Amino acid sequence: MSTPGAYFRLVRIGWVLTREGVFAAIPSEHLPPSARFAKKVAGLLARRKARLEERSGRLARAVERLGPSYVKIGQFLATRPDVVGAELAADLSQLQDRMATFPQSAAKAAIEGSLGRSVETLFAEFHQPMAAASIAQVHPAVVLREGRPEKVAVKVIRPGIRQRFAADIEAMYLVSRMQERFLPYTRRLKPVEVTRTLEQTTKVEMDLRLEAAALSELAENTKDDSGFRVPKVDWERTGRDVVTMEWIDGIKMSDIEGLKAAGYDLNRLAEALIQSFLRHTLRDGFFHADMHQGNLFVDAAGHIVAVDMGIVGRLGKKERRFLAEILYGFIMRDYQRVADVHFEAGYVPSHHDAASFAQAIRAIGEPIHGQPAETISMAKLLTLLFEVTELFDMQTRPELVMLQKTMVVVEGVARTLNPRFNMWRASEPVVGSWIRDNLGPKRIVTDLRDGLHAALRVAEAVPEIAARTERFSKDIMAMSEKGLRFDAATAEAIGKAEARHARSGRIALWVIAAALVYIAWRLV
Repeated sequence: MSTPGAYFRLVRIGWVLTREGVFAAIPSEHLPPSARFAKKVAGLLARRKARLEERSGRLARAVERLGPSYVKIGQFLATRPDVVGAELAADLSQLQDRMATFPQSAAKAAIEGSLGRSVETLFAEFHQPMAAASIAQVHPAVVLREGRPEKVAVKVIRPGIRQRFAADIEAMYLVSRMQERFLPYTRRLKPVEVTRTLEQTTKVEMDLRLEAAALSELAENTKDDSGFRVPKVDWERTGRDVVTMEWIDGIKMSDIEGLKAAGYDLNRLAEALIQSFLRHTLRDGFFHADMHQGNLFVDAAGHIVAVDMGIVGRLGKKERRFLAEILYGFIMRDYQRVADVHFEAGYVPSHHDAASFAQAIRAIGEPIHGQPAETISMAKLLTLLFEVTELFDMQTRPELVMLQKTMVVVEGVARTLNPRFNMWRASEPVVGSWIRDNLGPKRIVTDLRDGLHAALRVAEAVPEIAARTERFSKDIMAMSEKGLRFDAATAEAIGKAEARHARSGRIALWVIAAALVYIAWRLV
């Protein structure tokens, strides 16, 4: 249930977007007359400077004005072009997660509150912050291990960010519910569910113990891999509000000239990056979902080191098989197989015609063949695929969209290292190996083993299932004889909910009216 504060925040968001010229930048075509009139009014209210600036950066600037939690919301929506559209997603991708630092005293208080020990006890040295983002900031520090100093990076949560985000996400829920109510054609995108995913993802990101766990899991998965690693976690100095990890001395992958000067083979680095990402995705079903250049370093040994594991993605066995079969189907020009995979996985409703869907898939795949391999973008292919599936009512799959967005970023990093990088040749060893192991004869053995385990679990649960079935049958018989009855507590709860809904509606109208009066007063 939205509170009056959510409506006030919604009005503030609208005012900032108007002043920054975001509404004025919306194309007029296909807009109804009322929306065109509102757009003209919004253009008159925009700041003069905003009118002169490029359209592509207005939304990002507006979001930065709204504050840290909105920057995080904007970054999340940038990964969901299926929800906000490709243009808005591209605009939001410009958001720079660089915020003002907060005082060192606040960081020390957060560390001591989380770990229950003084900073002086935990660290031999604790320095001023070197970088700050919307959720946390990083401090260089030194710890003593067996009497020897060791440099570490200490990430500390921003004070008050949880409370602020909880308030701001309420406005996001309000927007998504209004979207589902007034724009029925967007319901297939599940805006409320997307907001719930954002809330859960950010809550996880705000518990730094979970980021430490993600680092630990990825380190365990990649311990035998060459060319890729993540920082080691110092669990003694890690808690809900702080994570301490190995300090990485390396060159950022955004520093192309620095990498060249250090003598690194850029093509080999690009190949290692792509293969590592695909290995994590297909083999482990667990991947770093924020692998932009700022989060990637190359250490002295030539290993790619990924930091900032606040956002991760997971794929189940079905989704991994889905991805591999799609890539394999496009490579072999077996478009019917690509279509069949969508139907088998349940991603496209069964009432659609598989042959028509295969025809749409062919429209994506055929232009690719005959082109030089280095010009074919795997990320672009997946983007086009998701655009086509919209025509066939494919429900939004957040895990697949996150994968597609991460692949776009990773492929972009590889192409900055080598503009003529052959994505398909680099991917073949990993994708080919996974396909041979999971789509060939070995798949039958694996499926039989998994089926046997599932059958055993069902057999163990049979007594409980039988007992529940008997209780359910008795309840049905009782309802058929006596009718459906509510107990007093349920009836009272329904009455209170209805009353609260009517009251909140009246409050919302008063809040909106007061906000409009305030805006009119400011304009005068």
